[in-house]
Amino acid sequence: MTENAFKPGTRLHSRVCATGVIVIRPGSTKIDLRCGGTPMSTSADRDPAARPRSPFDQGSLLGKRYTHPDDDSLELLVTNAGDGTLTDGDTLLVLKESKPLPASD
Repeated sequence: MTENAFKPGTRLHSRVCATGVIVIRPGSTKIDLRCGGTPMSTSADRDPAARPRSPFDQGSLLGKRYTHPDDDSLELLVTNAGDGTLTDGDTLLVLKESKPLPASD
């Protein structure tokens, strides 16, 4: 997807692996959302022979949230783990850090 045509709750699927995500926050700028080097799709159709291309084959982790390293207004939740790496074009998305819970003294 080349621009933020998606809204919170939109499900996106990789075309080259099993990775699936839900958009939590769509971000404030246009992005070229990819997985495994190929644009993601709202359709779950994929070519079973397709594989993520290097260097975008490091995988995505189930249940983890990913964000853009330069703009944390984008947030994706991985619902299906896969072999493809989530990117904005060629920029790798990063795991969103958990906020520490307050101490309960």
